[in-house]
Amino acid sequence: MERRIVLITGASRGIGADTARELAARGDHVIVNYREKRKRAEIVAEEIIAAGGSASAAGADIADPDSARALIDTVVSEFGRLNVLVLNASGGLELDAAPDYAMRLNRDAQARLVTLALPHLRSGGRIVFVTSHQAHFSPTRPVPAGYEPIAASKRAGEDALREMSAEFDRRGIGFVVVSGDMIDGTIIVRLLERRNPDAVTTRREQGALPTVEEFAAAVADATTIDADSGHTIYVGGADFLVDH
Repeated sequence: MERRIVLITGASRGIGADTARELAARGDHVIVNYREKRKRAEIVAEEIIAAGGSASAAGADIADPDSARALIDTVVSEFGRLNVLVLNASGGLELDAAPDYAMRLNRDAQARLVTLALPHLRSGGRIVFVTSHQAHFSPTRPVPAGYEPIAASKRAGEDALREMSAEFDRRGIGFVVVSGDMIDGTIIVRLLERRNPDAVTTRREQGALPTVEEFAAAVADATTIDADSGHTIYVGGADFLVDH
């Protein structure tokens, strides 16, 4: 069988890096996208290759239209196709982030990258959008103080992609959302622990938080799971699902 070509945004560390390792172990060629951390991304790719997998690193700031376009052009030029796009990159909690950065990255950049990638995604391919329960359920559940810009922008990004469902269906492309509770060990949780430690403590009181490895495995599974387009996979946070 032809090896799948998988592009994972924001994959130089954390969930993206572990998703890359998991998918490479399953036989895919993974493209480890990074914005600034070139060396870190290259180490992830080198570790995958050393373990017998197939990987490469590709730098691009997906919030920049020209950079995003160049990323897709590079993938197509090198591999001739794209089978899976994992939309993992997100941000907005950074201290130096501009007021509109969260929306530009978590909504606008996601929809733009998908639009750029669609002509090159093979029929039977898949788009996976990675989000959090705090964002996914934000229209009906309280959002931790300090996380509001992320929640609003991530939910807006998810909604923007769901509005493209008819086009996905027309092209034979699957679309799956993976939503998780706060993921232990991620930069987002570490930033929230500094800004709003009670929010993290409250989630821990509901039970053990999913680990990066557990969540990455769910994201990897989402690339192959037999599910209707628009299906959401939930990881952790059972209390969020009580009234779902």
